[in-house]
Amino acid sequence: MLDLIIRGGQVVTPQGVGQWEIGVRGEQIVSVATPGTLPEAGRVIDATERIVVPGGVEPHTHLAHFIAMRPEENLYTLGPEEDTRGMLFGGTTTHADFCFVRPGIDVATAIEQRASRWKGNSYVDYTFHVALQGLLPLKVFDQLPEAIQQGFPSFKVFTADVLPPHPKRHPYRLDFGRIQLAMEKVAAHNGIMVVHAEDHDIVQFMYEKFREEGRMDGWNLALVHNKLSEELSFRRTIQLAEATGAAVYFVHTSAKEGVEAVGEARAKGRPIYAETLHHYACFTAEDYKKPRGFCYHTYPSLKYPEDQAALWQGLIGDGVSTTATDEYPTSLELKLRGKTIEDVTGGNLGAEARMGIIFTEGVMKRRMSLPRFAQVTSTNAAKILGLYPRKGVIAAGSDADLVLIDPTIKKALARDDFHVSDYSPWEGWEVQGWPMTTILRGKVIVDNGRLVADTRDGRLVPRRIAAEVLQRPVC
Repeated sequence: MLDLIIRGGQVVTPQGVGQWEIGVRGEQIVSVATPGTLPEAGRVIDATERIVVPGGVEPHTHLAHFIAMRPEENLYTLGPEEDTRGMLFGGTTTHADFCFVRPGIDVATAIEQRASRWKGNSYVDYTFHVALQGLLPLKVFDQLPEAIQQGFPSFKVFTADVLPPHPKRHPYRLDFGRIQLAMEKVAAHNGIMVVHAEDHDIVQFMYEKFREEGRMDGWNLALVHNKLSEELSFRRTIQLAEATGAAVYFVHTSAKEGVEAVGEARAKGRPIYAETLHHYACFTAEDYKKPRGFCYHTYPSLKYPEDQAALWQGLIGDGVSTTATDEYPTSLELKLRGKTIEDVTGGNLGAEARMGIIFTEGVMKRRMSLPRFAQVTSTNAAKILGLYPRKGVIAAGSDADLVLIDPTIKKALARDDFHVSDYSPWEGWEVQGWPMTTILRGKVIVDNGRLVADTRDGRLVPRRIAAEVLQRPVC
């Protein structure tokens, strides 16, 4: 006997879309079968007029994170016990956050501290990238192979400090010498580099230049964190990856130039991957001038319509592999407190909306196929980060992480549609289709819009990246 059957919906699998039935026993999918062929189950969910996709994999969040734009105030973003509630309502069942290795902290301690913070406090499953920051002692890099063995095979680096120096702000940037060393260690032990790529010299010079010119308005951020900065850093990072044999996952690709650099590397067979944010795909730098325009800001900045077009082309085609949020949840007051290029609060509040927005803007408006939708919201992130096939796919043997989307829903999103903080940047956005039921490892955690979960449901998931992901661009 099965514990759960989902029947009647359009089921999105690697083999295509069909009216299959999904059989679940315990925490796993045990069968994807033709209608009427499964045995009895303890519960049957009628998915008629619903689209059934793999649970979303959110590859880039910053929860319980020090707010660097306000270093003197010792403020933090909302924690997993708050933000993951929104994730499950929005169809995300797994997220990747960060642990931070800075001078004086070893890798194992950084992982242990974050894992302890999340344990018992997340509605959805989770993992961590290892972020390497500042002038790290070289011996720290000898710890990377052990982290990979323990199930943490992705390593985040910043090629630039995204804000001007401040005595109470930790430096983010890792110099390219240390990035090369990290790449060598990671490539030799089946890991992947996760890179925030901007040119440090250009970004810091533009802060200085605009300060001297008195052009401090926050809507100038697109000129500080500019397109040339992204192009130079993407191409330099790719050259270094080619020299070391490392695979690279570029986070929050924002500009056409970044998409083009990644596409050229992939055409040569290099294992280079690009992530973008649904904010970048839907807003431009002109939106900064709106009354609540800084709601849409993160680092790098929003760009221009030509960049949006390139991002959508990559999402619908092949050049952009995943969608993320750079989740950085705060109150509306804190998000809008900064007004200048040096103090606008970065990061987005969008994990709850991610799958619904990509469904509306991708599938319904731009004819993105349903299999491609599943890839850019779940499957590809699972493959790149080493969660696949446990996560990111509807198949026998995989975790029963499932989302039922109702494509008949048509509405303008309102504050009451969201479950995190006191605002959403997506208020007023017109959608067609929205997640209504979310299942995590066989347990229904949102049942037709009703929460039936708690923060003990989420678990730490160890990862191992398949060799082919690190050898060529597989997704």
